[in-house]
Amino acid sequence: MKYIVLFLFANFISYAQITKEQLNIMPWPQNISLSEGSFALTKNFKVNITGAPNSRVFSGATNFLRRLDGRTGLFFNQGFITGLNEVPSAELQINCVRNGKIELYEDESYLLDITKNKITINATSDLGALHALETLLQLVQNNSKSFYFPISKISDFPRFTWRGLMIDAARHFMPVDVIKRNLDAMAAAKMNVFHWHLVDDQGWRIEMKKHPKLIQMASDGNYYTQEEIKNVVKYAGERGILIVPEIDMPGHGTAILTAYPEIGSKVVDVNINSGEKEQKFTQIQSYNLERNSGIFTPTLDPSNPKTYQLISEFFDEVCPLFPGKFFHIGGDENEGKDWDSNPAIQVFKKKHNLANNHELQTYFTMQLIPMLKKHNKVLMGWEEIMTKNMSKDAIIHSWKGINEGVPAGKSLVDAVKGGYKTVLSNGYYIDLVYGVEDHYTVDPMPKNVTLSEEEKARILGGEATMWSELVTPTTIDSRIWPRTAAIAERLWSDESVTDMISLRKRMNVFSFRLEELGLNHIKSREALLRNISNNQKSESLVDFSNICEPLKKYSRNAEGTEYQTYSPFTLFADACIPDASDALEFNKVVTNYLSDKSIENERVVVGYLNKWTKMNSDLNVLSQNAPLIQPLLPLSKSLNDLAEQLLLKINKKQNIDISILNELLEKCNSKEHADVELAVYNSLKKLVQA
Repeated sequence: MKYIVLFLFANFISYAQITKEQLNIMPWPQNISLSEGSFALTKNFKVNITGAPNSRVFSGATNFLRRLDGRTGLFFNQGFITGLNEVPSAELQINCVRNGKIELYEDESYLLDITKNKITINATSDLGALHALETLLQLVQNNSKSFYFPISKISDFPRFTWRGLMIDAARHFMPVDVIKRNLDAMAAAKMNVFHWHLVDDQGWRIEMKKHPKLIQMASDGNYYTQEEIKNVVKYAGERGILIVPEIDMPGHGTAILTAYPEIGSKVVDVNINSGEKEQKFTQIQSYNLERNSGIFTPTLDPSNPKTYQLISEFFDEVCPLFPGKFFHIGGDENEGKDWDSNPAIQVFKKKHNLANNHELQTYFTMQLIPMLKKHNKVLMGWEEIMTKNMSKDAIIHSWKGINEGVPAGKSLVDAVKGGYKTVLSNGYYIDLVYGVEDHYTVDPMPKNVTLSEEEKARILGGEATMWSELVTPTTIDSRIWPRTAAIAERLWSDESVTDMISLRKRMNVFSFRLEELGLNHIKSREALLRNISNNQKSESLVDFSNICEPLKKYSRNAEGTEYQTYSPFTLFADACIPDASDALEFNKVVTNYLSDKSIENERVVVGYLNKWTKMNSDLNVLSQNAPLIQPLLPLSKSLNDLAEQLLLKINKKQNIDISILNELLEKCNSKEHADVELAVYNSLKKLVQA
């Protein structure tokens, strides 16, 4: 009898009804309904494709099979999918009406229908089918012995047409494999625009066959060959992703001017004594690649005809590498200091009735528009390019907010009301290493602002920005993911999808699944900690990294000079991440304890405090053979000292002088050690004040 009961129980588990709350789909679909029952996966599972899609759907479906097989270990009989209607009897039927185009406003919708014996994907374009396959992968469930899909129906489409990620490959060069694995992650998150920041003060990263000086003098040997760029563009296109290149100008011009100083704005007056009389000459300033971070003065000369000749030639060589419609010219953070000190530029301004440097920059930018139109490109730039005289065809990239002293999203509203299309990045600066909640609560569609339907339509979407001053190929994945998946959800899902508890649960699963695509945001962290511990057993170091976060808002690199482009980024701050896992859990524990001081809740709080006192002792032992741990010890000691006092207060019920607790608490708020901060500070403060 007991075996019959066990069999019946196992059968019940196999077909237990899944609820929406148990699903880990990300981004969350527009409409989803679940029914009882499941579609059981076996090694006979096959895929068939019909319709008139782009050939990318064949490789996409093949990759889907390999990822699914990797998760389930089923040894599927089907290998590579290469053509239409190869297996008419297949359990997964994909129908695409037409070839999808890699451009904005393309139909990316899909319908996914899972029944007991068949799965159907219907999509207008193959791009929608690729999105459906990502959703299907996220629907995989399992019991103790098998894998299955819940019977369900999903109809889905993106809320915004521009769902982007920018990677800065100028400050720190990012090899092709880094770019490709992040393109894979973007596709998994249903993102469709990759903004490739290729030129800045610290480097020119594009092979130039007609202007080789740019790579010889301004790249440190780190650049993408034209064939590599074409390959990346093809790779992105196979995943439904549009690439938007950026060459930043007229500011951020050090790399360009290192190769071509004659188009720079800075001039040097030189006095030469010939013996009889002193003569004054104006000499071209020389430039060197920038090694620090920040805003620098080297700026292209908008009064020099050769400036435009060279830029036009640059575009002639670069634009054909990128078949997409958009070209980003930067245009940000030009302080105009070199313009102000150049007499010839001042004369030029008067001659053209340009009242200020902003109007001069508009003049400069307007000269680029026909150069790009020649290659069927639309000019895009950061919000500084927006003036009353800027072409309405230009796309305004909104990035400034309260950190820059302006209301968040102001330029976005100004742009749409001024007749411009716009993309939002303010609030999506992931290099600031803020927690995911700071990004997830930002919506491209402004609240408390009245916009017409026509104005709303000009808001294309948003873009996460990964500036690379403080990241390397080893650490960049951990700064992009998994937080960017939350931004992707904000840009895809309905605006009502805002539950943080659900987000964190789903995001953790999404993060884990990114490893099958080659992302190293988890494993590289482990490697960094091994290096810091000098390959000693380092559970205490891992524990400390789980309650510390990197300093935020660029405060890690004071004035951009503490770290140069060649500095080590293998330190504790590089191993720590936003949304430190134990800090999040400790916050829940403290909240529960303060609302109900039960024995059980107290035990959990005490467990954390005891863990941290032991951690401090173990770190001191580790540090005897690991110099890189030494900078962590003062902060660990501060936590230890406060934890000991809180244990006396909570566990031993002793009355502790509040002034002592507050003094110890503030030491835990220090930002002076190892470029990190204790992410448990606010929760500790609640315990102190309780």
